[in-house]
Amino acid sequence: MRNMNKRIKGQGMTEYIIIVALIAIAAIGAFTLFGKTARNQVAAMASELGGETGKTAITEANKSGKAAVKNAKEEVNLSNYDKTATAGGKSGG
Repeated sequence: MRNMNKRIKGQGMTEYIIIVALIAIAAIGAFTLFGKTARNQVAAMASELGGETGKTAITEANKSGKAAVKNAKEEVNLSNYDKTATAGGKSGG
């Protein structure tokens, strides 16, 4: 009976680790695709909070946002994923 209880706890921990790993992989993928956009938007907010106009940061955030929308519309599959991810979503062909 005691051995069975250890197996159940071990199975639960294994499932938890798998779920955490899948969430981490999804987060890495999201930051790969939208990292520049998020970084520029945070920079714009930080400069505004710091009392600066932040026009440069806002302009960059707008450009990155438009690029993210354009990239989301492009077809990305396993055959062009690496090229697309490293080029910021531009499939090049």
